[in-house]
Amino acid sequence: MYYFLLMVLSMNVTIKPLSNNSKEIRRVQEFLFAMIKMEFGYGYIPKWHQDIIKMDEYYIEPERNNFFVAYSQAGEIIATIGIRSYDKDFPMFRGIYSKEDTSSIWRLFVDKRYRRCGLASKMFSIAENFANESEYGEIYLHTHKTLDGALEFWTKMGFVVVLDSNDELETVHMDKKIHGLDINPLANDFSLAVKL
Repeated sequence: MYYFLLMVLSMNVTIKPLSNNSKEIRRVQEFLFAMIKMEFGYGYIPKWHQDIIKMDEYYIEPERNNFFVAYSQAGEIIATIGIRSYDKDFPMFRGIYSKEDTSSIWRLFVDKRYRRCGLASKMFSIAENFANESEYGEIYLHTHKTLDGALEFWTKMGFVVVLDSNDELETVHMDKKIHGLDINPLANDFSLAVKL
């Protein structure tokens, strides 16, 4: 069972998987839609946000999928990250990525008050270790050049750009090979306070 305690700017942060608790799922959904509104300027769009509406189907029930949530000492949701089997049907990636071998990162959001202190890196480290333990060979994600610092962050995490779509959303597709990597199992052990 994943459960972590992390010290961020002298505050205790607890990171744990989202459980199938309807009240907690609702809180996470509200956090996600607030972050989407803040970052992208729009609300719920059915074709883009089905995973948020059906979190149990996308993240909780499938054995090789997970959704991690960071809570402040006061119990406030301050960060999220989802990892699931690759389930997109982008024509340019047919035959390259598969649900068996490719995991994908979704919904990494950090409350503005907790940014630039290492929390996003810790959230990704937990997701990466989960993907490795679930025997995925790679991690896929897409991000947008319009998101402040996103491309630089993912590059720092070891991702490489595989396609710059040059579309209206400025979408960039990236991946990271993890098959055969010796990922430090202690990267998931945040039971001791970590000073960032």
